[in-house]
Amino acid sequence: MAQADKALNPSGMLVAPDADPASQTTIIPHNQQPLVIRTYPSQSQLDKSIQHAAAAQEKWARVPLSQRITIGRRFMEEFGAMRDEIPLELTLQMGRPVKQVPGEIRGTLERAEYMLSIAESALADVSLANTDKPGFRRFIKRTPLGVVLVIAPWNYPFLVMVNSVLPALIAGNAVIIKPSPQTPLAAERFASAFHKAGVPKDVLQVIHLSPELTTAAVKHPLVDFVAFTGSVAGGRAVDIAAAEAKGFKGVGLELGGKDPAYVRADADLDYTVPELVDGAMFNSGQSCCAVERIYVHESIYDDFVSRYVELTKKYRLGDPTEPETNLGPVVSVASAERIRKQVAAAVQAGAKALIPEDLFATAQPGTAYVAPQVLVDVNHTMDVMMEETFGPVVGIQKVTGDDEAIALMNDSPYGLTASIWTNAEANPESQEAFLRMVDELHTGTVFLNRCDYLDPALAWTGVKDSGRGISLSKFGYDQLTRAKSVHMKIKTSP
Repeated sequence: MAQADKALNPSGMLVAPDADPASQTTIIPHNQQPLVIRTYPSQSQLDKSIQHAAAAQEKWARVPLSQRITIGRRFMEEFGAMRDEIPLELTLQMGRPVKQVPGEIRGTLERAEYMLSIAESALADVSLANTDKPGFRRFIKRTPLGVVLVIAPWNYPFLVMVNSVLPALIAGNAVIIKPSPQTPLAAERFASAFHKAGVPKDVLQVIHLSPELTTAAVKHPLVDFVAFTGSVAGGRAVDIAAAEAKGFKGVGLELGGKDPAYVRADADLDYTVPELVDGAMFNSGQSCCAVERIYVHESIYDDFVSRYVELTKKYRLGDPTEPETNLGPVVSVASAERIRKQVAAAVQAGAKALIPEDLFATAQPGTAYVAPQVLVDVNHTMDVMMEETFGPVVGIQKVTGDDEAIALMNDSPYGLTASIWTNAEANPESQEAFLRMVDELHTGTVFLNRCDYLDPALAWTGVKDSGRGISLSKFGYDQLTRAKSVHMKIKTSP
C-alpha cells in the first residue's frame, strides 16, 4: 500500500532530503523556511493513545448531554479568546493572507453555535409512543460510536475540525485528530480550547502521524469511525485501509470538487461578477468548493468575461503577512508547479489565457506563488475543466441556455456544489427555472446567487468522487452516532 499510504498525507508537508523520517517539518509557503517540527509516536505509543481514548470514552459518554453542551459553549469562549493569536500563526502555516483568517474564526464559531443549539433535539430519543400498543413502549436511542479518528486538511483546518470534532464530542465519542503536517499548530490550538473548556485530555488527542502510522490508526480495532477530508486519492486510501481492518467501521469522506457556476442571461452582473471572482480566488482557490469552471449564457458572455478579467487583474499577490495582500501563495512549490502545468496544457490545447503573466511578477517558477488566471476557449477535453485545480485559476465557457449548461455542469467526476446566477428577485420565472435545475444537477449542494459557503443548518455532502457521508446539520450527528432500538413489553399479566 505504498502508493495509498502516501496519499493519506496529500501535498502538505515539505521536508529536506535528509530530514528525520520519524518527524515532520512544516515549511512556511511564502518564504520556504521551516516553521515547526513534530515527532511521530512509535507504534506502541500510538496503540496506548488509542487504548486511553477508548477507556476515556466510556466515562465521557456517561457525562450528561446537557453538561457536554455546556462544555461545548465554554470551548467557544476559549477559542474566541484566541482570535488575536490565530491569524498570523495560521498564515505562516498555510499561506492564506492574514487579513482573511478572521473569517475562518467567525465561521468556526458560527458552526459551533448552530451544532450546539440543535444537539439536544438531534441526540434525543426517538419516541414511538403514538404507535405503541397498550402495554408496550418503544423508542430509538442515539448512542456514540466510540473512538472517532479525524484526519484533517490544511486549507481550512478550524472549519473542517469543528464540522466533525465538536459533534463527535457532544455525542459522547472520544476523538483523535490527525492534522495535516502543514497545520499542526491549528489542531493543537483547537484541542487546547476544548481542554480548557473541560474535555479530558484522553477524550480529545492530537497525534501527528506518518503515512504508515495513519494507515495503522485507520485499521486499529479500537477506532470505530474515520472522518477524512482531503483528496480523492487520500479518501480512497482511507476507505481501502478501513475495509482491510477487522470488523466494519464507518468512514466519512469529504473529498474534492470541480465546482461549476452557471450565469443565466438575466443575471445581475454588477453583483455576480465580484461574487464569482471571489469564489474562485479566495484562499488562492484552495477550497474543495471553490468555483473552478463557469458557464455563461452567450448573450452576456463577452460582457461577463471582460468584467471578470478586469476585476481579477486588481488582486494583490504577495507576502500573506502584509495587510494589503489579498492573494497569497499556494501551499507548496510542488502544488504551484502542478497548477502551472495544468494551465500550460490547456493553452497548448487551444485555451486562451487572459491575464498577462508580467502583471504578477511575484509568481516565479520555484516559488509557491501562482498568478491568478482566467482561461477562455476551453472545453471538456481539457483537464482544467475536468480535474481539480486547487489554485487561483478558472475556465469560462459559453453556453446557449439551461440545457447545455446543466449537461456540462454534470459532465464531471465530481459533485460537491454548483451555483446558478439569475435575477430571481426581478423575474419569478427565473426562480422556477432554478428549482427545475436543482432537480437535474448531480451535486450535494445547489446555490442560487451564492457560492463557496457552508451553512451549518444544511447537510454538507457530495456525490461521485466528491465523497460520501454528511457533516453539519442534524444529519451530521446521525453520522457520528448509531441507532439503538429499545423494545419494552411492560404488561405481561393476562
